[in-house]
Amino acid sequence: MDIVTTHINTDFDALASVIAGTLLYPGAVGVVPKAVNKNVERFLSTHKTAFNIILPGEVDHAKVKRLIVVDTDQWKRLDRMGKLKKRQDLEIHLWDHHNNGGDIVADWSCKETIGATVTLLVREMKRRRMVLSPLDSTVLLIGLYEDTGRLSYPGTKAEDAAAAAYLLENGADLNVAGFFLDPPYEETQKDILFEMMKYTEKVTHNNYTIGINIVRLERNVPMLSGIVSMYRTIINTDAVFAIFVNDETSSTVIGRSGVDCLDVGQILRRFGGGGHSAAGSATVKISDCPPGKLKLEIIKQIKKSKAGGAIVADLMSYPVTIVPSDTPMYEVRAIMQKKKIRGILVGKEDRLEGIMVLWDFKRLKQEKQWNSPVKAFMARNVETIGPGMKPSQAAEIMVKKNIGHLPVELDGKIIGILTRTDILTYFYGILPD
Repeated sequence: MDIVTTHINTDFDALASVIAGTLLYPGAVGVVPKAVNKNVERFLSTHKTAFNIILPGEVDHAKVKRLIVVDTDQWKRLDRMGKLKKRQDLEIHLWDHHNNGGDIVADWSCKETIGATVTLLVREMKRRRMVLSPLDSTVLLIGLYEDTGRLSYPGTKAEDAAAAAYLLENGADLNVAGFFLDPPYEETQKDILFEMMKYTEKVTHNNYTIGINIVRLERNVPMLSGIVSMYRTIINTDAVFAIFVNDETSSTVIGRSGVDCLDVGQILRRFGGGGHSAAGSATVKISDCPPGKLKLEIIKQIKKSKAGGAIVADLMSYPVTIVPSDTPMYEVRAIMQKKKIRGILVGKEDRLEGIMVLWDFKRLKQEKQWNSPVKAFMARNVETIGPGMKPSQAAEIMVKKNIGHLPVELDGKIIGILTRTDILTYFYGILPD
């Protein structure tokens, strides 16, 4: 007997990976943990008979010859599989898109950092030229979309999009996917969201902002992960950690991140949980770590993490070319041509007066104007930025102000300049024409 199983608190990527596993391993039975996310529970309530899946309590461990584990690499995250851990004759296959360094030693594995485990399984389906039913394609697409934020999370790869295309070609229904990914919010969820918005502690680390919240629940509330995702969007932080106090025994931590550099899954693995860079969760016993202490420990882990990413200081050009305001325009042109630059600052290092860019030369219509001082044509009220700003924030300023040069200022002195070329090179590795 072959079984395919996954982690407790099963999300759609895990469920979809189990179902994909039963397709790739003919005759295998899917074993879905008893504890699943609410939206997965809603799906299974109407669809479970369509798939070859059972609960962990229904497994006869003595008959299991091969164990296929998907979307996790840790024994402790499996539901009632402890008896199999001790088996020396058991063949284990592992499919996972996390890089957790777990303790499941597999005879064969496919582990890659990619948007969703489903993508890895779809790769093999495509290699075998398998034709899927619309139902199978739909549940796999739901799993892929959930773990990649509909292909919008920073960890999403081109192959994730290609996998989505393959599933759509096989009849995946976007209407069904949307229904289960975006279930209607009830008043309870709205109340919790509003409560979270009232009390948010924000922590800054390496120029990123992380929101942390403790919420006490009076009863079981479904779709908490969806609430946390919306919460992060509303409060406009790079990442959030919400600590939900379920009762007097445990807390559930849900993390969401919008940037690869803030790996919430890695942080929550310190607390016995898991996930990936964009999403993670953990259940922590209150006796081991009360909510207040848990919050402090999460902050400590954030500070210890390698989250960083580039800042303006890493991208800017220096030293900066600055000319006095009475410099003739013909000299300004000669300097820019010699240095092959598109903009030049006017004034002094500690007193910026203006900026002259290549585009401004079009304003000179007569030959005699080239003898005029640069102050007659320069742009004044120059926007400056700090060296610690994120490239994305600088890019937003350029877009809003329609400018291509941002002098970088520190302690009242110009120390560098960030150009549109620097931004394009950083984000896309391309140069403008």
